[in-house]
Amino acid sequence: MNKKHYRKRNHILKISLLFLIVLLAAILYRTCQLNAESPGTTIKTILTELSNHTTTDSSENWELLLVNRTHKIPAHYSVTLTELSNGKKVGQRIYPSLQQMFDDARAAGLSLFVREGYRTAEDQQQIMDERITKYENQGYSKTEATKLAEEYVAIPGTSEHQLGLSVDINADTTKCSSEKVYQWLDENAWKYGFIKRYPSDKTDITGISNEPWHYRYVGKDAAKTMKEENLCLEEYLEQYKK
Repeated sequence: MNKKHYRKRNHILKISLLFLIVLLAAILYRTCQLNAESPGTTIKTILTELSNHTTTDSSENWELLLVNRTHKIPAHYSVTLTELSNGKKVGQRIYPSLQQMFDDARAAGLSLFVREGYRTAEDQQQIMDERITKYENQGYSKTEATKLAEEYVAIPGTSEHQLGLSVDINADTTKCSSEKVYQWLDENAWKYGFIKRYPSDKTDITGISNEPWHYRYVGKDAAKTMKEENLCLEEYLEQYKK
């Protein structure tokens, strides 16, 4: 083996060793961090977390940006917001479609409003913390409370509300029932490019329990296909965006 080849191989080995040291340090740090929150967390748990959690590719069409338990919001993601009359905010790009949908729903005799729109990461963390505390006050351990909370609240960094593309829509129950609003949305939202993001029959795929109030903008073409074929966003992307 000549000296040049030896030096090259030695350089590669040093880089590989440095990478392993950094990775191990990160794993140990995360283990200590999670153990402080949930005693009993193992390195195996962290390795599973690291292998399963990816960052969403922001090169996708913005309407179809996938964010869920295993796809984080890109670090450089940004959204321009429009403020609604009640102070809530949504992404500027979805506002015209959302406004048209609300105008038509009201013309049909419904009274509805956006209860929740865009959230910051801090907002999402606060909601998660409050839900965990609620379960802890019911006698659950920290680990149990966290697991229960994550069935209903998206982990910060994986919430669609942080995209500005999703809204929680409620009824003014002094004027009409929630059931009528949810039924109208279920039947008509696709026409405006919105889908019911977390339906009851897709919980095993989305990882989120049934939320008849949570609607996500995906664009009219995708929404039409998803409605006709009863697909959630994950299924649609798997079948049509390979």
